[in-house]
Parts: sequence; structure tokens; C-alpha cells
Amino acid sequence: MMQTAPGQRVRTRFAPSPTGYLHVGGLRTALYNYLYAKKMNGDFIVRIEDTDQARKVEGADKSLLRTLELTGIVPDESFIHGGNFGPYVQSERLGIYQQYCQQLLDRKSAYCCFSTAEELEENRKLQMKQGLQPKYNRKWLPEDMGGTMPESETRKKMKEGAPYVVRMKVPDYISIMFDDIVRGPVEFDSATVDDQVLMKSDGFPTYHFASVIDDHLMEISHVIRGEEWLSSMPKHLLLYEFFGWEPPRAAHLPLLLNPDRSKLSKRQGDVAVEDFIKKGYSPEAIINFVALLGWNEGEGCEREVYSLEELEETFSLERIGKAGAVFNVEKLGWLEKQYIKSRPQEKIISAIKPLLQDELEKRGTDMDVDRISSDEYLGRVIDLMRERVNFEHEIVTFSSYFFFDPDAYDEKAVQKRWAADTNTLLREFIALLEKTDDFSADNLEAVLKDFVAPRGKKPAFLIHPLRILTSGVGFGPSLYHMLEVFGKETVLRRLKKGIETVNAPKQNEEGLNTRGIVIRD
Repeated sequence: MMQTAPGQRVRTRFAPSPTGYLHVGGLRTALYNYLYAKKMNGDFIVRIEDTDQARKVEGADKSLLRTLELTGIVPDESFIHGGNFGPYVQSERLGIYQQYCQQLLDRKSAYCCFSTAEELEENRKLQMKQGLQPKYNRKWLPEDMGGTMPESETRKKMKEGAPYVVRMKVPDYISIMFDDIVRGPVEFDSATVDDQVLMKSDGFPTYHFASVIDDHLMEISHVIRGEEWLSSMPKHLLLYEFFGWEPPRAAHLPLLLNPDRSKLSKRQGDVAVEDFIKKGYSPEAIINFVALLGWNEGEGCEREVYSLEELEETFSLERIGKAGAVFNVEKLGWLEKQYIKSRPQEKIISAIKPLLQDELEKRGTDMDVDRISSDEYLGRVIDLMRERVNFEHEIVTFSSYFFFDPDAYDEKAVQKRWAADTNTLLREFIALLEKTDDFSADNLEAVLKDFVAPRGKKPAFLIHPLRILTSGVGFGPSLYHMLEVFGKETVLRRLKKGIETVNAPKQNEEGLNTRGIVIRD
């Protein structure tokens, strides 16, 4: 198990930019940080990195926190939960960054750069044309720092009030090395590292500068983030070196990939956690699914279903893989079905009751309103349907016949299942059901078999018409168990109504079936 320095408390952080919805990749980063902190009895912090004010979306910070909490990831510290290391929003910490920026300027580890955007773009194009990696050309690197710009020119620009940024001075001819928890030893040549902008002309710090200062001041022990930030490590490590600080341990997570192995992006479909929740995926299934995108409990372990509490006990940074993790929505769907199968009745009841109330208001009817409010009845429906649905809401949307009389009948099913004598036999069977007191599934099956046998028919001859008349559709759970749940009164009412609406398909002059549904006033 990965250890921290003696006496150091594990503190991890998730530091999103408030630019929109929570990406599933962001959720995985937050989850892994949360799980490791909980596993080590440490603290999990959410810090808002809003240094890019142009991309900031109003309310996105609160939305991010709400989504995290909806999935069970509750921070120990944040701009809402408080803590001893705030403020937890970078735009509220500008004075801190300016103070540390001045320290680097005084130590000759940073310098002011007055290059315009046009100059930078011209230099970038020239370097690319020459086959070089685009980097700042150090035009404004002062003479006393190894550059060519006289100090008098810098003072002149300052006096004129010209806009400028502050850049770090990357040392020449050194190797920058660190031991990544996921990837092992990693080494960079300083020749590949640009003189990164630390403070922008608007007075805001860049991500690279602010995150290093915040991680140090907030005593972050482990930085767990996506692989795309790996190239930023040398810049961050140099800043720690400039300040004389001990850097936190780093773990860079594998990329999330589409099934075609391309990088997961918005252009490829839904990537926002909220999108999946709106479709009906439960927070438990989403968290379980995201946890397995790059992590496994160990070799030989075939377990795939974990609660958040179980993940807190079993998670380890050492079991995170290096290879990209394929985002397979089918796997998420499979996990959702596992949770529906095992979810307590009362939890599903709480979820579908508001949906039923909405449906009731849309229909403008009080039909079966007592059943909608009956937990006992809802529980029986859930037991019958939980293995047949993909989402909880489908118990209502795909199985509304448990709560409302059908107002239409599947025309194709009628054409397929009705014969000339179907309604005659149905009327005889309805009369028999009126005399049947035992409405259990087993007895209904026996009654139907005993009824059709002497008439030279198989049970299927009436099973399908009975299903269509009572539910309106030609598919669903076991007919006998469905009728048992409906109950005698509802079954008889629906059969009598339906038989007056649905007739056998008639033959036209060419011998082809015409519609077998007759709507009567």
C-alpha cells in the first residue's frame, strides 16, 4: 500500500474548472481521489480552479458539487463544506498567487514578458516550419538571467503600462525526474519544457502556477489526475524546486477511450454524468462502472459489482493500470440491471411514485389511484418486473398497464393472434373466471388448460388474446402472474371492455386481413 511521509495525513483533491457539466472522466478522477483518501482515513477536498474567467459558466461550481454528492462523493472540504485551508475557489486567492509570483521574480526564477499575441503566433509558425517544438523564444529573458533583453527595456515597458505576463525560467541542460505511482519512473529533458506563463496579463494565475501553490498550502499529499496532465509535471516539479517545497506524490490515470480506441469526447456521444442520470442510470451503477475504468481488485478476481463502501475498502492506487480504459455503455447497462435486481423494494417504490403521480396528472384520470399509492401493490409489480426492465422508470413507462387500463391495443398483435372464434371462446372463459375465487397464478394456469383442452385448443390460443386485452400489448411477464397481480376485478373489467373493442381480422374481397380493431363509442 502506498505510504506518505511519516506523520503526514493523506489529503487528496479534485480541482475542476467551472466550465460546464461534470465529465465522466472528471467523475473518475474525483472518485479515485475520494476512494484513496477514505481508504487511508484521510481528507478529500474539492477546489474550484476558475483562473480562466472567459470560460467560466455561472452556477457550474455548485452543479459540479451537487452531481458529486448525488453519486455519494461528499467532500470533507470545499467552498460549500468549509475547511481550514480556504478559500477553496482560486479567484478568491489572487493575493496569495501575486505574493508567491513576486518571490520568484525576486529570486530570478521568473521574468516579465511583453511579447504580443501576434509575435508569439509568428514565432510559433516559424518554429513549426523549421520542424521544431513550439516554445517561447525568450525574447524578454533579462540579461542577468542569461538572456539578451536589457533591464532598461523592461523598465521602459513597465513605465508605459504595457501589458505583460510573468514566465518561469526553465533551467537549461537538466533532467527532471519523478516516480509516478501508476507509471513508475518518468524523466523529462528540460529542453522540451517551455518557459511557462505563471501570471497572465489580467492578474490571474495560470492553472500550473495556482495548482502548485494551492496543493502546497492545502497540504495535498497525493495528486491523482488524468494522463493528459503528465506533460505538465516537469513545470510543476520545477516550481516546487524554486520554492523549496516537497512535492506531493503523483498518479496519472489512463485515458478513457471509445470502443474504437479513440479518446472519449463530447463529439462521440454523452460524456456528462448528468446525461446518464437523466437516462435512468442510478448513481450506484455509474460509480461502480467508473471505478472499473482503469482499476481492478486484483488478478484472478472476477467480481464486478461493488457498493461505494466496498470500493472504499478495496481500492488501491497500485491496482490502477497504464493502458487506456474502454468506455463501454453496454457494461454500464449490465451493471444497472444487477442493481435493479438487488435493490430493496422500498427504494424502487420511492423512485417510481413521483413518476406515477406525474403520469396520473397527464392522463387526467383517477383510475387505479389507490393502487398507485399502495406500497404492497407496487412491491408485487416490482418483484414481477425488476428482471425485465433496464431502468427503474421503465416499470412505469413500459409497464403502465399495471396502473392504468389500456386505451389502445397492439394492432399487429391482434392481427397475429385473433381467429374467427377467439372472441367466442374469450366470452366463455370470462364467464368461467367470474366463478373462480382462487386468482393465484398456479390456479389460473390450471383453469385455462382445463378450459381449452376439451375444445381442441392449446393454451397459447387464449394466452396471447388475454394478455392483449388486459395489458394492451403483446409482450410482458408471465401472463398468469400478471393476472394474479392485476386481481380478479381489474382482469374482468379489462376483458369485458376489450372484447367489445377488439374483433377478429376480417377478410376483404382479395382475401387479405383488414384491421381487427373496432373503436366503439
